[in-house]
Amino acid sequence: MRYILDKLDCAHCAAKIEREINKIEGIEPVSINFATRSIHLDPIHLEAAQEIITGIEPQVVLIPARQAREVAASGEKGLRGMRLHFIRTLLAGILFAGGLLFPQALSAVPHRLGEYGVFLTAYLLAGGPVIWAALQNLGQREVFDEKFLMTIATAGAIAIDQLPEAVAVMLFFALGEYLQSLALNRSRRSIAELLDLRPDYARLIGGGVSRRVDPQEVAVGQLIEVRPGEKIPLDGEVVSGTSFVDTSALTGESVPRRVEPGEGALAGYINGSGLLRVRVSREYAQSSVAKILALVENAAARKAPTEKFLTAFARWYTPLVVFIALALTVFPPLLLPGAVFSQWLYRGLILLVISCPCALVVSIPLGYFGGLGSASRSGILVKGANYLDALTHLHTVVLDKTGTLTKGVFRVNKIVAQEGFTEEEVLHWAALSEAHSSHPIARSILAAYGRDPDTNLIADYQEIRGRGLAVTTREGSKILVGNKGLLERAGVEYSLPDIAGTVVYVALDKVFAGYLTIADEMREESREAVEGLRRQGVKEILMVTGDNEEAAARIATGLGLDGYYPERLPEEKVQLLEELLAQRGPGEKLAFVGDGINDAPVITRADIGVAMGGLGADAAIEAADVVLMDDNPHKLVQAVDIARHTRRIVKQNIVLALGVKGLVVALGAAGLATMWLAVFADVGVALLAVLNAARTLRYGP
Repeated sequence: MRYILDKLDCAHCAAKIEREINKIEGIEPVSINFATRSIHLDPIHLEAAQEIITGIEPQVVLIPARQAREVAASGEKGLRGMRLHFIRTLLAGILFAGGLLFPQALSAVPHRLGEYGVFLTAYLLAGGPVIWAALQNLGQREVFDEKFLMTIATAGAIAIDQLPEAVAVMLFFALGEYLQSLALNRSRRSIAELLDLRPDYARLIGGGVSRRVDPQEVAVGQLIEVRPGEKIPLDGEVVSGTSFVDTSALTGESVPRRVEPGEGALAGYINGSGLLRVRVSREYAQSSVAKILALVENAAARKAPTEKFLTAFARWYTPLVVFIALALTVFPPLLLPGAVFSQWLYRGLILLVISCPCALVVSIPLGYFGGLGSASRSGILVKGANYLDALTHLHTVVLDKTGTLTKGVFRVNKIVAQEGFTEEEVLHWAALSEAHSSHPIARSILAAYGRDPDTNLIADYQEIRGRGLAVTTREGSKILVGNKGLLERAGVEYSLPDIAGTVVYVALDKVFAGYLTIADEMREESREAVEGLRRQGVKEILMVTGDNEEAAARIATGLGLDGYYPERLPEEKVQLLEELLAQRGPGEKLAFVGDGINDAPVITRADIGVAMGGLGADAAIEAADVVLMDDNPHKLVQAVDIARHTRRIVKQNIVLALGVKGLVVALGAAGLATMWLAVFADVGVALLAVLNAARTLRYGP
């Protein structure tokens, strides 16, 4: 079950909560998505998880995700809290400025009470919440928390009579936290907008009138009404009305699509100008929009290697810097002649200020989640940051032919009968055999036949996987319809010249009766996709198909592929992929792109399994790591672009955070840095990293 961690604003704390919850006995591994403040948790562990959360962040509460309105209301309270935070920081800033502008007047007050009064008041206004949180954390034995370290550092500055610097640290820390919260909330709102597919209601028709109900209350087979401007709430078939629908939320395509009676309509589409009545074909939990939302929300659980490294890095980074600060404070005054303790204490305090890895802990997951959201907005469903990362190392792409490089819309363009048979007989036997099949080739044969075959004539029906069909009629005749492998297996003799295209062979009682040639058009986007992958540096682009040598050669030559493998059964495709994977070097990823159920085994085996048109194929959605939601192979090129854009920003943030922190640590140890600079290295860099990570949400090709 999905829960929201209400009022969770500390990324470092989120990492600690995740680590401690995973220690609960018997719990499945869980991951906190800091960008959406969400976690998937078995309700039986809810009480134990809440106890852990309260111990780390007392104000954070687990709320079921379905209570979205209550969460939104708590968000309003959070905004009021941010306004109060801003007012406190502003007052502290005014007092701090007064202390700097009128030092002589304040010093004239006996015992420096004026100076201490102004600066300590500003210190408590800006740092009061930090100090209180630090004391709470101390009660939980949490000494490496950012707030506790900040409190120790500023208390030390006051002890060595550096009042302005102590106030400056708390003031700039408070201001940086406020700006960082603003940037983070803005990024969260952008992510929420990207994923705002969930319909609020459905207009259920009953008794001649429509009433608004929760989409989850609507059953399969019921009729719903969708008015202009409304979201289609559930998957179904249009039974009346014609309209243009906006599919961009699901497919990323901006061009409206026309729908009319008899056509499918998916949840998440937005109705244009017409009034539609739709018969529901799937309950809400199984609808396209529900699956997409679940997959995108769950994607954060699959972390990229970079994220996993940074999670481990954060655990030892802060203690290491604290021990360096302690050593820098204690040993030089003991070992170096003439060393002044207060100077080395000041240097140690600077290191304490920059010891929190928040810039990395916040920005890296946010960057990856922004990349996932950006891909979703473009009609590309990536199931995890690990797959987004893998796309940046793409070396080989293997493409299925039918339905991927070609449209998968077949048409019978020629019927050839052998001596003793007629074209009408060949077509009749082929149509009768294909009557129960939903394969695109079968549909094309039935379309050419022009009427429904009399299935009562069939006594026995057998599908021979990867080869075709064997049918026995009630009169005892045996019909074979399929590829030449089916005829060879049955011992049927035939002789044909090479034929370019897909060929369906027909035999009656082991006598070759004739064949049908089937045309399948190449997609306009296929050439563009191959060229785009070449530009991105993909070394090998191959095609595998169950079709014959001639049809495969025609497509492969037309697209300029590096190779092709014809006449492969589903299990042979898996074997081929195993061989190709064995040839790859370390870090070289292989992607397989297929279009549905038959390709599910090989999609699962690839480093990156990509499904075409997965909205209509449950098996593809389950098996694939990446789903291209509008049957456009060029979307794979865009997916790689988004992945590289995301990884580039992640690398920038790593270099920025570690580079600045490392530089300031070195300068602080050498006595060349001030606490002002240390605050920038901590909060300022975190703010810049969050703002930079937010750029992943605004990717444009």
